Amino acid sequence: MNIPFNPHPFHEGELHAHQAAGTGTPGAAIRELMPDQHRQFFSSLRFAMLATVDDTGWPVATIVTGPQGFISSDDPQSLRISASAHWQDSFIPLLDSDKAIGMLGIEFSTRRRNRANGYVRAFDQDGLHVQVAQSFGNCPKYIQARDVTNEDNHQSVSASQSFTDLDDEAKKLISNADTFFVATTSGNEQANGSGVDISHRGGMPGFIRIDGNTLTIPDFVGNRYFNTLGNMLVEPRAALLFIDFISGDLLHLQGTTEVLWQSDETGNLAGAERLWRFHITSGWRKAHAIPLQWTLREIAPTTENTGVWN
Repeated sequence: MNIPFNPHPFHEGELHAHQAAGTGTPGAAIRELMPDQHRQFFSSLRFAMLATVDDTGWPVATIVTGPQGFISSDDPQSLRISASAHWQDSFIPLLDSDKAIGMLGIEFSTRRRNRANGYVRAFDQDGLHVQVAQSFGNCPKYIQARDVTNEDNHQSVSASQSFTDLDDEAKKLISNADTFFVATTSGNEQANGSGVDISHRGGMPGFIRIDGNTLTIPDFVGNRYFNTLGNMLVEPRAALLFIDFISGDLLHLQGTTEVLWQSDETGNLAGAERLWRFHITSGWRKAHAIPLQWTLREIAPTTENTGVWN
């Protein structure tokens, strides 16, 4: 099926980001329907990243896992995630009908990723039904190759621990991270391309600088759509999700962001085109939160060309 691209896929914040970055607005390969290869890709996955907003408008990020086939697609504008999947309990109450939702399908072993953003149709006995409004692929840059080594981690899941200040355990996870996910929203923006998004970020361990409760994060060259930074310009609130790929622990942070389009600090980190800061307001950590575990096979060549903070 030949599905045409959306000629106007960007909202106001993304257009402002293109201007601030000096790149101009790119020709975007964003569709309003999923091509068959994207539908097949989602149905082959063992996990997916999701994002929505809570009742106060704060972005929330999560990971949902299941056996191959736990995600399915009945038609080019719909995805369904089985109710029997391994969900994070705190995320399910947020899935009200018509709520904006962002989805990222990513396969670490092949470095392939596709996005499917849209709206919740329903969450019922059959699972989560999503109406897709945006479908597009992303390049494999900065995705570290990992292989699943344990598909049924039986270690007991602990209760989540909430905090407002980073402790040593959280700082260690962030300092060692080569991957995290960022959830953003365009807030009340209702124009083309608006909604909720969840994106992958990768770098060498140490690419995130920690100053108290503030994280400074590089923005490496990407697809120049600026979905994440564009959302930050209209709604600074965001959420970050870190995964301990060995233990299955999750670390979730909420905070406000600022984009540093021009900063002398940018030159201190190889590969960074600009920086953004994340000021933490709250977070939680949960041990053995997901049943999957991975081993690192290879750092992405693009990642190896980037730097870390001294």
